[in-house]
Amino acid sequence: MGAEELDFEAAFARLEETVRILEQGDLPLAELVATYEEGVLISARCAQLLDAAELRISQVAQRVDGTVELLPWATSGHASDRPADSAMTD
Repeated sequence: MGAEELDFEAAFARLEETVRILEQGDLPLAELVATYEEGVLISARCAQLLDAAELRISQVAQRVDGTVELLPWATSGHASDRPADSAMTD
């Protein structure tokens, strides 16, 4: 299965395994380069999936009064980073 077909969890697990293999340092040069290239592709897939998730999260936010609006995602994730009138509710 190619990197572009993996969901985030599978891609991240494969990336961790790729890093472990590279850190062992016992691959022949050609295999090392191929494994590194695969790791770069998997890393890009993880970034793509995280970007998509961030976009979905930033698109809809519900205010305390029940109205829904588009809010940008706070990069730190702390409630203090969001405008005071954009408190999230369950």
